[in-house]
Amino acid sequence: MEGRILLIEDDSDLGSELEWLLKRSGFEVDWVCDGMGALEICQHTYFDLLLVDIQLPSINGFEVVRQLKLLYKDLRFLFLTARNTKESCIQGLKLGADDYIVKPFDTEELVWRMNNILARGHSRKIAVLEVGDVLLNKATMELRVGEQTVQRLTGREFEVWKFLLENTERILSREEMLNTLWGENDYFMGRSLDVFISKIRKTLLKSKKVKIETVYKVGFIMRVHLKS
Repeated sequence: MEGRILLIEDDSDLGSELEWLLKRSGFEVDWVCDGMGALEICQHTYFDLLLVDIQLPSINGFEVVRQLKLLYKDLRFLFLTARNTKESCIQGLKLGADDYIVKPFDTEELVWRMNNILARGHSRKIAVLEVGDVLLNKATMELRVGEQTVQRLTGREFEVWKFLLENTERILSREEMLNTLWGENDYFMGRSLDVFISKIRKTLLKSKKVKIETVYKVGFIMRVHLKS
């Protein structure tokens, strides 16, 4: 099963070997060597699965996962670690790890375990788009922001929310949004877009993690913050 993978591993030899193996197995792989690098890349990139070493420079793997779960409640991750103590394993599983694999491990078995994890999460990924504390149900066109009551969106509202949430941390020009969502770019459509953006800003006042910013003379950007 294909998927975008973040490998968080400070051992250069093991990291290089795993990156090569996973790419050969059909995965799209990003590799970072420390916890800070993982937190930074996850601010603007969604990953289907994280492979997390526990003993990392600057921030250990447990803390990386704790912080990322503030951003992605349905974060899928497994630990790859030399720590084989019962206490460490239990701590990892309590954090919600999909698996805990002790080094050294069989690489073929690792790929099968990864495929099983991705298969379990595939159906939910299709139906639900979750960014920070904003959840958009694509099957029912319902939106929840923070602790607010779920609201049903109109067709056009749904398309605008979906487009913004699928393109977080990327500057979206007004022209791109109008041509993608309305199929044309004119004055009246531009005014309609402004009305939708105004409503979205008001709704996001209930969010502690997500906001939309205006990029002067260009368009908009949906921002996500790890910290509350």
